[in-house]
Amino acid sequence: MKINFNLKNPKSNEVTLINLVVRWDKKKLKYSTKEFIQPKFFEVDKGKRNFQRAKETRGFPEYPEFNARLNWIESSAKNAFRKFQNDNNREPNVEELKQLLDIVLRNAQTKQKMDLFSFIKQYILEAESRFNLETGKALAKGTIGIYKNTLLTLKEYSIKKQKRIGFDTIDLDFYTEYMEYLTKEKNLANNSIGRHIKTIKSFLNDAAERDIHKNLSFKSKKFKVLTEKIDSIYLNTSELDELFKLDLSNKPSLEHVRDLFLVGCWTGLRFSDFSRIEPKHINGDFIEITTKKTEESVVIPIHPTVKLIMGKYKDKFPNSLPPSISNAKTNKHLKEIGSKLECLNVMVTTKITKGGQLLISNNKKYELMVTHTARRSFATNHYKSGLSSITIMKITGHRTEKAFLTYIKVTPNENAKLLQQHWIKMENTEKQIAETVQI
Repeated sequence: MKINFNLKNPKSNEVTLINLVVRWDKKKLKYSTKEFIQPKFFEVDKGKRNFQRAKETRGFPEYPEFNARLNWIESSAKNAFRKFQNDNNREPNVEELKQLLDIVLRNAQTKQKMDLFSFIKQYILEAESRFNLETGKALAKGTIGIYKNTLLTLKEYSIKKQKRIGFDTIDLDFYTEYMEYLTKEKNLANNSIGRHIKTIKSFLNDAAERDIHKNLSFKSKKFKVLTEKIDSIYLNTSELDELFKLDLSNKPSLEHVRDLFLVGCWTGLRFSDFSRIEPKHINGDFIEITTKKTEESVVIPIHPTVKLIMGKYKDKFPNSLPPSISNAKTNKHLKEIGSKLECLNVMVTTKITKGGQLLISNNKKYELMVTHTARRSFATNHYKSGLSSITIMKITGHRTEKAFLTYIKVTPNENAKLLQQHWIKMENTEKQIAETVQI
């Protein structure tokens, strides 16, 4: 099967219809996408990256969303074709494929007959080829995993409680009972519960927009998503300095983990990124890499500490950095390394609400060290130094300042000191201005 997008009137000066053309086994189906575009904004050059898509141009600023829509139409058509092959052990004829596309692209089936679970399955199937409209990029695999987990949990609840779950049953009574199930029987933390509720609301909102159901109980303020700020540690600059000075020369495996962890602390990269830095990512005094999770391109200056580490491994490894091991093994080694430092043997209190109960734990700081501590340390230390949130966010990839501020770890005492330092700077500035005026 071959799929193309063709313009109905490619020489028109006005907007023209885009047709989906499907060819297979000497058969051909031309199908309206119901999408329109001016031909000058449509790429027809086969050598271009966006062949048969909207051009990436300021003249057509909505190109990311437009191309995401065409990508979805193409993948939906392919999925419908394959599904028919699998179900019928043959290829569809022209009329059968048209009917399939009517169902997938037009929702021509009786919408009221689609049950909630069937819709969620379709939603997940579409999500696997869906693009984030904000970034124009494919949804992360982790997001798809959250969708699947929520569907599985809903099915478990339906079976255990012997309750039918449908569009018409998702109301405030369901919310109360489901929250109790997730809290008491699943023993989930508040943020995990909130993630399930947020995902259910996404399912229901999408179905409502497609006019598949009319039940809007999920929009009630009482149908709320639980969130809780998590207590996580970070290492301050003094602790990072002590960690760097720690002599691990007699244990190369620990030394490699320590050095790579410090690279994360001074780049702000996730473990999935700082553990795979290659020579091609190093450009003079900068690290230029496309992040694995969000596919964001970031440019990070190489910190003096990272330069010293790279100097240590120069000529030993192609990227002048120690080789990485698995995330799990790295976390285990980090705790062993941290235990050797007196500054990380202090007690730290953490709180989390799980199973409806507030759990308070006391651990030594090194016991809470994980690979993600590096990224959190980068964000928090630079925020405390006075670097603007926007600048830090350009490195960490946070899209909103609200999300960023919940990510960093600054205690009330540290916030007070930051304010105090700000006042001192203001006072000194005012004095300098006054002295300048007198002169």
